[in-house]
Amino acid sequence: MNTEQNVDVAVIGGGAAGLSAAITLARSLRSVIVVDAGEPRNAPAEGAHNVLGLDGVAPRDLLATGRAEAERYGARVHEDRAVAARRRGDVFEVDLAVGATVRARRLLLATGLVDELPAVPGVRELWGGGVLHCAYCHGWEVRGQRIGVLGTSPMSVHQALMFRQLSEDVTLFVHTMPEPDDDAWEQLAALNIQVVDGTVRMLRTDGGVLRTVVLADGHEFAVDAVTVTPRFIARSDLYEQLGGTLTEHPMGAFVATGPKGRTDVPGVWAAGNTSDLAAMVTAAEGAGVEAATAINADLVTEDAAAAVRARAQRYAAV
Repeated sequence: MNTEQNVDVAVIGGGAAGLSAAITLARSLRSVIVVDAGEPRNAPAEGAHNVLGLDGVAPRDLLATGRAEAERYGARVHEDRAVAARRRGDVFEVDLAVGATVRARRLLLATGLVDELPAVPGVRELWGGGVLHCAYCHGWEVRGQRIGVLGTSPMSVHQALMFRQLSEDVTLFVHTMPEPDDDAWEQLAALNIQVVDGTVRMLRTDGGVLRTVVLADGHEFAVDAVTVTPRFIARSDLYEQLGGTLTEHPMGAFVATGPKGRTDVPGVWAAGNTSDLAAMVTAAEGAGVEAATAINADLVTEDAAAAVRARAQRYAAV
């Protein structure tokens, strides 16, 4: 790309939220550039689910189609990483790793989040396959199987209950989770969820396929899938450089927004997992569209005010 680009809106992040926003803005004849670092959160998964008309579509195929649609309407997608952001008067300047700078009137952060996984050998290696976290995203694929829940937080009991809906063979490994309260114990017992004390040492595989959960004392338990509760941390470097701060949540940290994704930093919006830690693909798409409509409306108001001032100046000069 050129050393400097001037656009109405810079969208940082080329995932479901960012590309949906780009399409909406480009269809309103806004000049848009999408900066995509090429690291979709769901890349390890075989398919994206609950996507109407495209259930099970490969995540990268979905994004490739979305990118083509955005470019068809005139949006430009640039494969690079945004490394710095600042305000210069009425515009934002975003520096890219390649050395170029994007200048934009408005900024949409759709950079997603980072899944901080438990430090148990095998978890990261199997992430998106034998290891998963969302019953709605991948629960159907492991229905009826032997499911282990790696206890790491108070939410682990809830996760065990969620997956018990999908299988009668669910085991909760206490690992590092807090002691459940009496109500939780009652629920686990009533649903015949086995609870195993002790720290998990590793997940054992055979030919890359998950086989057992291995405790620190050496005992092993056969499983077909393991669920974990990551800590979800929004990618927030640019937001913090612009003066924003993350909002803490029991499950992680996110960029808080008002209606349609407006943040506390004037001129900056956020959508997708950046502002909603639980957003699945279609929710992220919807949030991107909503943010785009708000950004366009904001620009329409600004453009109209500028036109009024220009008209007044012309008449004053007569």
